[in-house]
Amino acid sequence: MRAKVRWGVLGVANIAVKKVIPAMQKGARSEVTAIASRNLTRAQEAAKSLNLAKAYGSYEELLADAEVDAIYNPLPNHLHLPWSIKAAEAGKHVLCEKPIAMSARETLTLIEARNKTGVKIGEAFMVRTHPEWLRAREIVGSGAIGELRAIMSAFSYFNRDPKNVRNVLQYGGGGVMDIGCYPITMSRFLFEREPARVVSLIDRDAETGIDRLSSALLDYAPGQAVFTCSTQMVPYQRMQIFGTKGRIEIEIPYNIPPDRPSRIFIDDGSELGGRSARTEEFPTADQYTVQGDEFSRAIQEGGEVPVPLENALANMRVIDAVLRSGESGRWEQP
Repeated sequence: MRAKVRWGVLGVANIAVKKVIPAMQKGARSEVTAIASRNLTRAQEAAKSLNLAKAYGSYEELLADAEVDAIYNPLPNHLHLPWSIKAAEAGKHVLCEKPIAMSARETLTLIEARNKTGVKIGEAFMVRTHPEWLRAREIVGSGAIGELRAIMSAFSYFNRDPKNVRNVLQYGGGGVMDIGCYPITMSRFLFEREPARVVSLIDRDAETGIDRLSSALLDYAPGQAVFTCSTQMVPYQRMQIFGTKGRIEIEIPYNIPPDRPSRIFIDDGSELGGRSARTEEFPTADQYTVQGDEFSRAIQEGGEVPVPLENALANMRVIDAVLRSGESGRWEQP
């Protein structure tokens, strides 16, 4: 068995060039060897800066490279499905950025492609592999905070650039698709089941049409999860997890710093204001390194990828329902 899985990257998106590729290059099981862009010069510049062996001026050339085992797909949301399918048909395993597709219906098409080709395809929710999240789920599952009753989360940033793909509606832009998907997947991760129904309130940008401020309530009866996400608000992120006997606070839940230890707080509620909370600290870890190695392990050992398509489908169904509720003003079932 080869020591490391050889990865190729579709496109030169910032998340790939600045975060994911440098992190995967530190992995014990992953090695990024090639990158492609529709502009050869941009691919060559990225390859040089990242010390990658190969640069291609088209995605097709990368998929034709027999020395690439797996593909990381960080393309804009509307290109997730077509290029993940093309990669699978080329015999490559695929790690695709979140959200996995533009809809649950598209995700079903991707599942068909995976089943037909036999490759591994997964969604890149790196948070689901980070030690602090695994620990939070362990604490909830142990009953240490009693029965899980409520989850509250906020996630926001400010970006009004109309040329940014996150602000282009037809490319799958908007807050729910870009960042609301995180509290959705992590509430499912903690409750370990699917919400029966959801309701949301959505405010759209008059110029771009994207959802710039969205709040949703997910019914996990007898528990609930609520989140607010915004693309035009002060940058912030936090998660509170409430049980009948205790509380967990995730300090930086989604963009967990890769250059310093991370922390969660566990509180029995004996003193208000969090003064009774104890801190658990986790050694410095880059969640993109962990994600890449766990996916590569699944390829090498034949196991399941960290976030399989069935899980991605369930998440996409909730996203669809949240967006539908924003239009209908009613409870919607995923």
